[in-house]
Amino acid sequence: EQVIPATIESKAQWAPIRDARAIAKETDPQNAPSPSVMVAWAVTRAMERNRSFRRLALKDSIVEVMDFELGIAVALTDDRLATAVIANANRLSWPEFVAAYEKSVEAARSGRVIEHRAPVVITSLGNFGVRLGIPIVVPPSVGTLFVGTSFHEMIRVGNSAKLTEVVTLCLTFDHRVVNGAGGAGFLRDVCREVEGFKLPEA
Repeated sequence: EQVIPATIESKAQWAPIRDARAIAKETDPQNAPSPSVMVAWAVTRAMERNRSFRRLALKDSIVEVMDFELGIAVALTDDRLATAVIANANRLSWPEFVAAYEKSVEAARSGRVIEHRAPVVITSLGNFGVRLGIPIVVPPSVGTLFVGTSFHEMIRVGNSAKLTEVVTLCLTFDHRVVNGAGGAGFLRDVCREVEGFKLPEA
């Protein structure tokens, strides 16, 4: 069956992620987790609170899973694309999550292709300086989240405006599985997790 796509976008303040990265580098410069891992952790936490984004669009049915995979789009040479998979993402501690993220991305880059069952896939062209992209959804996933490069924008605070570093988060979801309010609620929770991010306890 074909996906019925719907796309919404929002902006999240980036300072908490940048600050957490700086703290991690001070603690362990060689092994500091990347901002991408931090965003993936934030998305996992939002998925826990939004059951629509723990669903899979299978050929003949829509199923909800309690323990879920998280997909990460990985660019390969010759414009090829692979999906790295973090299995049981919601069950992992922070150190386990970081290790699983790095291992899965490395496996995807080495050409290991596996069939995934990730309700949500994260994609980013931030390294190319791209602020906004409209992602597509490929079943069995029900959502794909695009994370843009950070940039500065005037943000309204009370009666004034403040120049703030932000990223664009653009979510495409399968409207057969998720309605607009559900998609907006999930994206709001991702933004809150990003904007409230602090390095988790080990």
